[in-house]
Amino acid sequence: MARREFKPVRGVYEHPIGSGVWWVHYYAGGRRHREKVGRRSDAIDLYRDRKADIRRGRKLPELRDRKPTLSVLIDDALEYARRHVSRFRDYASKAKIVRAELGSRIAAEITPKEIDDWLDRFETAATSNRYKAFLSLVFKQAIFNRKAEMNPARQLRQKKETQGRVRFLDFDEYARLCEVIKRRYPVHLPDFVVSVHAGMRLTEQYTTTWGQVHMDRRVIELTKTKNGSARAVALNDDALEAIKSLKRRRQRATDRVFENRVADLSTRTWFEPCLQEAGIANYVWHSNRHTFCSWLTMRGATLKEIQVAAGHKTIATTAKYAHLSPEHNAGVVDRIAGVSQTPRTQSGQTAIKTATKRNSSARRSDLKSM
Repeated sequence: MARREFKPVRGVYEHPIGSGVWWVHYYAGGRRHREKVGRRSDAIDLYRDRKADIRRGRKLPELRDRKPTLSVLIDDALEYARRHVSRFRDYASKAKIVRAELGSRIAAEITPKEIDDWLDRFETAATSNRYKAFLSLVFKQAIFNRKAEMNPARQLRQKKETQGRVRFLDFDEYARLCEVIKRRYPVHLPDFVVSVHAGMRLTEQYTTTWGQVHMDRRVIELTKTKNGSARAVALNDDALEAIKSLKRRRQRATDRVFENRVADLSTRTWFEPCLQEAGIANYVWHSNRHTFCSWLTMRGATLKEIQVAAGHKTIATTAKYAHLSPEHNAGVVDRIAGVSQTPRTQSGQTAIKTATKRNSSARRSDLKSM
């Protein structure tokens, strides 16, 4: 039997949806009040009575302190995220899943073990850790709002994430993907080129305004980044030309550079079809940063130089690119080939000097060939 649809009434709502249990909520003295009623008609009548009492200045009845559900805490956390987090969509999608399975539970009764058992449902440690972080934010905000006394998610250990292989584009894949984007979604080609050649995060790139772009100095001044530190993004010739192609006659400093985007900063609607047509698998938009760092590594940049260019907070994040390409680094081990064949008539110190000289010559040859 199909569920009956009700016309929305101000101050009255059903919770949980489909349960037939109706509630009222109203504000008095800047404080929100909620009361569980039962039938919808009774809830409508009670809401009208409460509003009339507030207008007449009558004292409202003392309600027993009900412990909030996790769903209530999630509402507060989303309100916080809406004001302070750039990618609110990620929080909203996680909230939908958590609310559907745990939202009706009394928040104070949820134990760390229950959360740990629930997190085990996810296949990867990375996904589990992201949901743990979301739940931790929910309880942290609840403690701030004095709706909770402890954070059970904080007591859980972070699951160890496997680094896996860093997926980046080789030069043939990059050229092939550019051709597909140029043909199918030409308006987004500058977005992709800048992403690869400047290495900015998606949110950093799509919130950049023309006032942050300095063509003469070939940099983009970022004031809001993931790790909270301002940084200057250097623009090479490819990135600079891509940005110049977006320049219009009448351009205000507050206008965004990349205007052709969807509201939630998602690139999936156009990027994933292009990847599929180009025959590129296991690749997402964030992998453009891997491509940026990988190409710098293969061109001889040091880890410190890559850290600064990519805006990594620690060198440990950058270190994963040190061994990104077995094919590229295979020549490194050749530098010690033949060391053990040094004639015995040479002293140990002479043998070391000879090997060092041979290695230096090999390195200079490698650099010239790049």
